[in-house]
Amino acid sequence: MELYYWPTPNGFKISIMLEECGLPYTLIPVNISKGEQFTPEFLKISPNNRMPAIIDPDGPGGRPISIFESGAILQYLGRKTGKFYPRDERQRVEVEQWLFWQMGGIGPMAGQVHHFRNYAVETLTYAINRYVNEVNRLYGVMNLRLADREYIAGKYSIADMAIVGWANGWKRQGQDIEEFPHLKRWLETVKARPAVQRGMALGLELRQGIDMKDPKVQAVLFGQRARAS
Repeated sequence: MELYYWPTPNGFKISIMLEECGLPYTLIPVNISKGEQFTPEFLKISPNNRMPAIIDPDGPGGRPISIFESGAILQYLGRKTGKFYPRDERQRVEVEQWLFWQMGGIGPMAGQVHHFRNYAVETLTYAINRYVNEVNRLYGVMNLRLADREYIAGKYSIADMAIVGWANGWKRQGQDIEEFPHLKRWLETVKARPAVQRGMALGLELRQGIDMKDPKVQAVLFGQRARAS
């Protein structure tokens, strides 16, 4: 398995899953601060110029397959291995609901908090409050969900893997984890898993020395518009 990756909450989703499943993989760093996600070679794999992405040389029918979008990758790996993604339809729907909750909710909303609190060159109070409050609401949803179950969909699943990297950034998102005791317990439980620890440690050294407020880095990460070709 080839893993195209950078150590971010979205990247962690796939490194965790690969570690949990015990699948051998080759790490191929995609340095998003240098624009490596825009190379023609990578765009053939991930046309949305976002990591993570994978190439499975032993895909359906024994032929290679490339997959982009972290949720789609998690579902593919779950089907391929039969792990952490139940086959029973009711149980699968439970997992999928919370997987897409992460994809459409806590991920992008927390990402906006990270941007406006930590990376924006201007302090925009309205934007900061807007996204901090929305993440707070989403943490409340998750806290209530976890009040009577150990993991977000009942049993440990790809949904937990998708959420943990984002929830781990609660402090940078302007949240007080003590307000959410069930979420806190869940976060500690998931982070105690050895595979999660390995997955979230993968490639951290690659980020060393990168200044996210460097105008050149910000132009690459935040200044992109549509490309004609």
